[in-house]
Amino acid sequence: MKVFNINDYKDIHQEQDTVLVLGYFDGLHLGHQALFKEARKIAEKEGLRVAVLTFPESPKLAFTRFEPDLLLHLNSPSERLTRFEAAGVDDLYLIDFTGEFARTNSTDFIDQYIHSLRAKAIVTGFDYRFASDQKDGHYLKEVFDGQVIVVPELDMDGKKISSTRIRQAILSGNMLEANRLLGYPYDTHGIVVHGDARGRTIGYPTANLALLDRVYIPADGVYVADVVIGHQTYRAMASIGKNVTFDGTELRIEAHIFEFDGNLYGQKISIQWLDKIREMVKFENIEALSQQLEDDAKIAREWQA
Repeated sequence: MKVFNINDYKDIHQEQDTVLVLGYFDGLHLGHQALFKEARKIAEKEGLRVAVLTFPESPKLAFTRFEPDLLLHLNSPSERLTRFEAAGVDDLYLIDFTGEFARTNSTDFIDQYIHSLRAKAIVTGFDYRFASDQKDGHYLKEVFDGQVIVVPELDMDGKKISSTRIRQAILSGNMLEANRLLGYPYDTHGIVVHGDARGRTIGYPTANLALLDRVYIPADGVYVADVVIGHQTYRAMASIGKNVTFDGTELRIEAHIFEFDGNLYGQKISIQWLDKIREMVKFENIEALSQQLEDDAKIAREWQA
């Protein structure tokens, strides 16, 4: 996959004809994947490349009052690229959604961007809107001289699959639902750093994760998790919270990794959040905490999708 960071349409030098997929694609969930499936079918039939025009940050930043959560993502930048490539994208164009870009009307957007990207076919979602006059895929069918596919709403449990719904599931700790909607396990990447080393003294040493990316993290609690170290995946139990038993004040992300004995300090790992075991609880003593950790470990080891 080729990746192009562009400032405007003048930076586009597409050499081959494309089927163009349009949208923001935070998370590349099952609904998004349906668009790329359609694009790949057209590309293979017509001998086209799959191209995407999208944004590194949320377009909402150009329209709404700033809140820190607007800078959070469902995927890290590197994971997002990996998922675009896995979805069959050949040419990925990233452009900042600036105020100037937002003022582009639909006629200019088609002339400047869609034509520059040599689109012979376009694939959008049912709720896609573009340009300052907020046109949709059905409008494109009227004015674009190629094939336009508007992929209908994809539902699960009677409700639309959406990035908003996935974010809500993650923030409430419902990783089962988040992962079903995504079509893959939601994960958090980071680097292993030194913590308080209390877990080691009670038989449950943990890898403490420092986040490397601006991503959503699950609600406080203890989870069944898989930890990816290099090319190996290990079952684990992981926690997010302030370690209230020891009157902690800083949010910690920790994972006790089963069947692993090694030094991970300074190493990048990924925690895949599978299911929530329980809420964070303040225990009266170390003995009560140790017994609960033993119960948590049994659940995590035996958990199956």
